[in-house]
Amino acid sequence: VRGLGSAHHGVGHWLQQRYTAAGNLIVVGYLVFSVLLLPDMSHATVREWMSGLMPPVMIALLIISVFWHARLGLQVLVEDYVHHRGARFGALLTLNLAAFSGAAFGLFCLAWIVMSIETEPALNAAMAAAAAASAAAQGGGM
Repeated sequence: VRGLGSAHHGVGHWLQQRYTAAGNLIVVGYLVFSVLLLPDMSHATVREWMSGLMPPVMIALLIISVFWHARLGLQVLVEDYVHHRGARFGALLTLNLAAFSGAAFGLFCLAWIVMSIETEPALNAAMAAAAAASAAAQGGGM
C-alpha cells in the first residue's frame, strides 16, 4: 500500500501543481505589495522600480511558473478527456508548444522592457545632442 493510485505516477504531477500554485501566490503577493508600496504610479517611479534587481527577477519567475502550472493542469485535462491516441498526442504536442512559446515570448518581452529601461538615459542624451547639433546647423546657416 504505497498510495500511488491506479496509474502509479500521479502523486508527482499533483505535487508539481501544488508547488507551482504556491509559488505563484508567493510571487504575486510580493509583486502586489511592492507595487502598493510605491509612492505613486507615475511612469518615472515604475521605471525606477523596474530597473531594480528583484522586480524583473520575480516577474520572470512568475512567467515561468504560470505557464508551467497551466501546462500541468491542461495536460491532466487532455489525458483524462481525449481518448483517441493520435488526438491525445496532437493535443499534448500543441499544449507543450503553446506553453513553451508563451513563456518564451513573455520572457523576451520582459527582457525587452528591462533593456529599454537601461538604455533610455543614453538614448535620451543622444537624441538631445542630435537635436542641439541640428539646431546649431540650422542657426549657423542663416
